[in-house]
Amino acid sequence: MKSGNACYHSVLNLLCSSSLSKNLKNKICRTIILPVALCGCETWSFTFIEDRRLSVFENRVPRIIFGSKRDEVTGEWRKLHNEELNDLYCSPNIVRVTKSRRIRWAGHVTRMGRKRGVYRVVVGKPEGKRPLRRRRRWEDNIKMYPQEVE
Repeated sequence: MKSGNACYHSVLNLLCSSSLSKNLKNKICRTIILPVALCGCETWSFTFIEDRRLSVFENRVPRIIFGSKRDEVTGEWRKLHNEELNDLYCSPNIVRVTKSRRIRWAGHVTRMGRKRGVYRVVVGKPEGKRPLRRRRRWEDNIKMYPQEVE
């Protein structure tokens, strides 16, 4: 997520530019920012707070691209609501994308041979006790996702 933030700030001057069209700014976001932000998301183990942070990051870019809107009733400028951003941006939900990629990666790993290192790491059971934390395991996340992604 830090690399996605760094990428966002590196192209921020392009996203704020009035000489580029909104369509081109959307393409910049989809081709530059999102792939960097989602790099390796198949192996992430997120809590609900981190899912929320990812959603906030997802909404930050369209807010810059589309700017604010003048309210028809009061005549004051206001930020666009998340629903309005989703209608304008037409992008899949970033949290849903990460969940579907993790499920796809889990299927890939389960089809690997038993001698592969990745298979042994994901399927194997480590010895000892886990430290006390509220972080879910990657495996626990995968078991929860089929109900959420469908």
